[in-house]
Amino acid sequence: MLLIWRILTVRVNKKSLKGKEGEISLTPENLDDLWHLKYIIEPGDLVFSLTKRRMEGASDKLRPEKTEKRPMRLGVRIEKIEFHKFSNRLRLHGVIVSGQDTGAYHTLNIEESTNLSVIKTWKRDQIERIKEAEAAAKRPRVVILGIEEGDASIGLVRQYGVEDYSQIKMGSGKGESSQRGEFFNQVTTQLAQAAGSSSAVIISGPGFTKDDFFKLLQTTNPELAARARTEDTISIGISGYQEVLRRGAVDRIVEESRIAREARLIEELMERIAKEGAVAYGWEEVRNARDMGAVESLLVTDELLREGREKGENIDAFLLSIEHSRGNVVIFSTEFEPGHRLQSMGAIAALLRFKLEY
Repeated sequence: MLLIWRILTVRVNKKSLKGKEGEISLTPENLDDLWHLKYIIEPGDLVFSLTKRRMEGASDKLRPEKTEKRPMRLGVRIEKIEFHKFSNRLRLHGVIVSGQDTGAYHTLNIEESTNLSVIKTWKRDQIERIKEAEAAAKRPRVVILGIEEGDASIGLVRQYGVEDYSQIKMGSGKGESSQRGEFFNQVTTQLAQAAGSSSAVIISGPGFTKDDFFKLLQTTNPELAARARTEDTISIGISGYQEVLRRGAVDRIVEESRIAREARLIEELMERIAKEGAVAYGWEEVRNARDMGAVESLLVTDELLREGREKGENIDAFLLSIEHSRGNVVIFSTEFEPGHRLQSMGAIAALLRFKLEY
């Protein structure tokens, strides 16, 4: 079966699956897409892509001239995956099994607009990730500005978390009024660059600075101000982004946000732990809760899934057993703070239907 399928801004050019085994051809178009691919592609998968490789020829010279890299399509059996979010690149390293120099090692550099085909046995959460990304494509992008007097931070809401875009601090050596005006101008310039022509904007922070800035923005950049709303927070920066997510400001814009949901769930988990409520964390407790049919929502990190599969552990059967008992499975991104907190607790926890007595 061949069909055209588009997910997120990843273009899925064709999908050919027999049961759970087969090929999906796609094209990532931004950083979020590359992040998704990090958790879709695994060691052992076969990936085809157009790449460049040096053509080594025989030479009698003591110092042979450096040969030029030529474009060619190779099939690589993947052994190692590296996600470089600061260079917008996913590196796939492995052995060439189809094309020039079969048996040699090669690294596929997957960037925005790189076409690739992935042949593998597809797991349920990987197909769900594709569906989730498809739904996310229809939602507006969101930029969060945290601002207080003399200090501002701008973050881009990604599917894997909030990525710091820029920090702006008030300079010194001028009068207070002109100094504040220059500060607001710098923030406006950076915010306009981050938001582009379509992103929604949340202006957050303590006190009245955010309100003063928003009033100025309505005058200096009414088009950008029309896409903005304000939100009270105690702080700015990473903790301020977290407050915005917990308060549901992103959800009100995006309808449903993956990372906002993760932030809410981790807060509920911590509250239940503090009250010794219906909760389990760590493999032993969660397995026991599963055996008793008590798991309402399983919280697990993407890194635990990746590492477990690389070690050959049958973790997918465990996830399936949760779903068979009508439990929800929520996979946390370790790129963001809620995922970090869950990882530090053993990478797995569960919100239970009832409290277990040990």
